[in-house]
Order: sequence, then C-alpha cells, then structure tokens
Amino acid sequence: MPFIVYPALDVLEGRCVRLAEGRRERVTIEGGNPTVAARRFVAEGARFLHLVDLDGAFSGQPSVELVRLISETAGDVPLQVGGGYRSLEAIEKALEAGAARVMVGTAAASPDFLAQAAALFGEHLVVAIDARDGKVALRGWTELSELDAVDLARACADAGVRRLLVTSTRRDGSLAGPDLEFIDTLLEATQLPLIAAGGVATIDDLCAIRATGCEGAVAGSAIWAGCFTLAEAVRALSDQAAGENS
Repeated sequence: MPFIVYPALDVLEGRCVRLAEGRRERVTIEGGNPTVAARRFVAEGARFLHLVDLDGAFSGQPSVELVRLISETAGDVPLQVGGGYRSLEAIEKALEAGAARVMVGTAAASPDFLAQAAALFGEHLVVAIDARDGKVALRGWTELSELDAVDLARACADAGVRRLLVTSTRRDGSLAGPDLEFIDTLLEATQLPLIAAGGVATIDDLCAIRATGCEGAVAGSAIWAGCFTLAEAVRALSDQAAGENS
C-alpha cells in the first residue's frame, strides 16, 4: 500500500487552526475556512483528509454537520475524522455523515468500549494513541493518564483494532521533527498498520517516517506554515517509491 500523507484540518470555532502541543490557548496558525482548505488539498492530490474537530475534542460533543460539510466538499477523497468521539453512537453518526474512518482516543482507554468498537466498526475505526512522555493523554489532551502508550497499543491489537494513529503530543505543532524512537517502539509492540503524527517539518521527515514502516503520516503545521505543499510531498514520495521499485 502506498505511503499516504494526511493533510490536517484542525477546526476550532469554524476555522482551521494549529495549536502548540494541542493547547487551546496556544493557537500558532490561523488557517481560515475549512472547506476552502479541503478543496485545496483535494486539488493537490490528497488521498485522504484528516479532520479533527477541536471543539468536539474539548467538549466531548463532535459536530455531525462538520463531518458532513467536509465530506461533501472532499467528494471522492475519503475522510478520517476525530475529536470527541467517545460513544458507539457518535462513531456511527460520523460514518453516516460521510466519514470513512473515525478516530477514538479517550474512549479507547476503556477495554469494554475498545472491544465493542473494534467488533462493530472494523476498518472504519482508528485508535488514536496520544502520548506525552510515554503516557496517554485524554480528553483533548487536557488530562494525562497513568496508562502507558505501549500497553494501550497492545490492548488495541488484542481487541482486534485494525489501525493506530500515534501522536507525540510534545512534538505536535512544534516543527521539531517526528519522534521516530516512539514510533518504532509502537510498531514493534503491535505490528499494526500505523499512522504517525507530531513534529513533521520537512519532506525528509515524511520519508523518515515512511522508512520506519508506517503506512502514513499526518502533516499539519508544516503545510500550514508553508514548509512544503501537499502536492510537493505527494510528488516527492511518489518519485522516491518509483526509484526504489525501478
């Protein structure tokens, strides 16, 4: 499966933003209208869009209308959504509104929920493991639990989860480079398909994540800050893959 770059649409109060370490009070980039951004990413060759409902993440009440709006805007490009999905009903509503995958974080800390969600939603479920100093951050990253990220990853594998999204929260929005050691640790612990997020600043960072064996990476601040465009990233990774296969 080709490596996928997921352009990030983090939406707070109706506008695209980037937050430093996921902190609501630390908006580092104002990105404007999310539908305009979604259209641009589709035009630049997005194979998936990565939508995070920040209002939903902080409140626990994600917006079905936001999912529907971006899904309709994206057309044939599938949508991966997250932010406050803490019930089976909320996941189902997002899928009905057009999402191809729903990411859950806080709710995944419950073994019963994890098992039920994995059985019900299969490939449509992604568990987001958001970690700070090896521990899992919950409720829009406002709470740091005692749950070890590696232990949660193993629990996901045991429950039948098909895919993980792994974020090093201290790197998120930092442009400081990905935490490759952490990524390697979780890949070795689970052998599950993994999408990495946090710290990407260059196309070389994306190549380094790809080299770990991840199936994709989220690019947020790097794109929004103009470090590279999605089109440039897609082209560079495609050219690299072609060179390896020649």
